[in-house]
Amino acid sequence: MTESRSLSVKAVLLFCVAAAPLVIQAQGPVPELPVSPITPKVKTACLECHDSGIIVQQRLNRKMWGREVDKMVRWGALVDAVDQDAFVNYFVANFGSEKPPAAPQYKFRVDVGKPKKHD
Repeated sequence: MTESRSLSVKAVLLFCVAAAPLVIQAQGPVPELPVSPITPKVKTACLECHDSGIIVQQRLNRKMWGREVDKMVRWGALVDAVDQDAFVNYFVANFGSEKPPAAPQYKFRVDVGKPKKHD
């Protein structure tokens, strides 16, 4: 490995180590899904592949939620055919296009302290 390439690799590694605390701080708590009779099935089907944050940030109308549920079923979500309408109703009631935007899921914080003295 050439000296310049070695320096580039070291610079990337240093950046990753320095940025890790910022990435860790950026991750906030996962939002809870609203409770309803269908919530346990929604959690089982949807949270198998992604966290609830992807759901609660959406604001879709009935047709769009229907397409989303159909797509997830095609991609492998385990949703009984008899429950698909209930899923769509749940999503429209809680995350419909007329609902206000979701609160930001993650809050970023950067601590900037006094520079450390190096002896």
